[in-house]
Amino acid sequence: MVEDAGPLLEIVGVTKHFGAVTACDHVSLEVVPGEVRGLLGQNGAGKTTLMNVVAGVVVADEGEVRVAGTAVPPGDPVAAALAGVGIVHQHFSLIPPLTVWENVTLGERGRMNSRRAVRTVEEIGERYGLSIDPHARVAQLTPGERQRVEVIKCLSKDPRVVILDEPTSVLTQAESRRLFEVLRALVHEEGRAVVLISHRLEEILEATDRVTVMRDGQVITTIPTASATASLLANEMLGREVSLSSEGAAVGAAVDAGHAAASDAIPTPRADGRVAVVEIEGAVVLGADGRRLLDGFDLEVRRGEILGVAGVEGNGQQALVELMSGLAELAAGSVCVDGEEISKSRRARLRRVGVIPADRHESGCVLAMSVMENLVLGCLEHAANYGVLSPRRMADRAATLLDQYDVKAANVQAPMWSLSGGNQQRVVLARELSRSPSVLVAAQPTRGLDVGAMEDMWQRLRTVAAQGTAVLLISTELDEIMALADRVAVIQKGRLVGTMARDEVDTERLALLMGGRAA
Repeated sequence: MVEDAGPLLEIVGVTKHFGAVTACDHVSLEVVPGEVRGLLGQNGAGKTTLMNVVAGVVVADEGEVRVAGTAVPPGDPVAAALAGVGIVHQHFSLIPPLTVWENVTLGERGRMNSRRAVRTVEEIGERYGLSIDPHARVAQLTPGERQRVEVIKCLSKDPRVVILDEPTSVLTQAESRRLFEVLRALVHEEGRAVVLISHRLEEILEATDRVTVMRDGQVITTIPTASATASLLANEMLGREVSLSSEGAAVGAAVDAGHAAASDAIPTPRADGRVAVVEIEGAVVLGADGRRLLDGFDLEVRRGEILGVAGVEGNGQQALVELMSGLAELAAGSVCVDGEEISKSRRARLRRVGVIPADRHESGCVLAMSVMENLVLGCLEHAANYGVLSPRRMADRAATLLDQYDVKAANVQAPMWSLSGGNQQRVVLARELSRSPSVLVAAQPTRGLDVGAMEDMWQRLRTVAAQGTAVLLISTELDEIMALADRVAVIQKGRLVGTMARDEVDTERLALLMGGRAA
């Protein structure tokens, strides 16, 4: 970090309002060359809005952004890119049907040169250890590979300031380590400035030089990372004293300091081993290319338990979620809930299965719709009078759910996109649980959530299980599974390769099963 150099990125008095909500409140920030600056805060603290202002995606109401001393025209992504700002957004911006090289060239001016684009992908991949087939279609790539393409696309514009918004939320530990090596090369060898937005406290402590904490749209503090601890950062984020739970420290879960441990704050579910709510037998799900995404998959989830499905991402987890939610067809086998085969009855599935999808933007909500409208998707009967939708009933129902699930929104008519990620996730959870499902499928339920929102989600999952709902938890976070699950099942290449009670879990055996080796 070149502390005696002038700032490469200057944010001066930036303010942004979304209706009655102040997302950024006179925020000022400087980042110097050769620095990785961590940006922390709860969902809705203003981090992503601030960086979108820097990247020209959002127009600030007040303030300005400067790169190397030159003001960047507001609300102009092209001008921001030409000034040297590159951003990797939290949610993928790629076009799945296109190839890697085609996605990398999107937005470039002038005539498209396929040879040059392919060469660019190969050169950046080789230089930073991000190698990927330039001709591969994005639709066929794993989430980790897609994130690699996003980084290559950003670096292809040769930015001086690189903004990474939750870049590791879909990455494995190995992929995250590789990304941090890229960050070190960018700042220490090339003198660029990097802003890293992350909710993972351990990640911030490992990868950054300084940390800026935002709360309620304002900068609360900036401290050298060497002087920070996970507990200190959590306290600053939440504005109160918290103690990190030992079982969730790696993913940043926190509980109020007044509680001795997570188990004191969260009800412990009791599994009834005599009653199987979900019975999946010999399930086969085929991909578009005929490949078996689930291959003779068997699973049983009991009433009142949380069953955690562990596995390296890309081994059939998404197919399992789509099977339970009705987005994937069975080629063979059966799926029963409460003894009824839901694979042949859409009504039975809607009535009995609630789903929190891994990507809430893709299949959990409609961003252009209001919060009220999102809360009645799939359960219109709760907002209708004699088969006709009642705006008053919709509004009353939405207001009740917003209050019950502590959703922070300007009002029930607020567009879904105006909510923070944590509040969007609460809306999805509220809608799914309001139908009183027999089973709740929770896929990556805390992905991209801050410590407070994460702990809230954990508490709600364990509470609903304690009330008798079967919870199928699908997560790539082993710490999350170990903190919540009563039993752990391992999925590998679309097959169930092992099941064990939480107190019987051997981490070495678990790793062997996940890696496809006999335990």
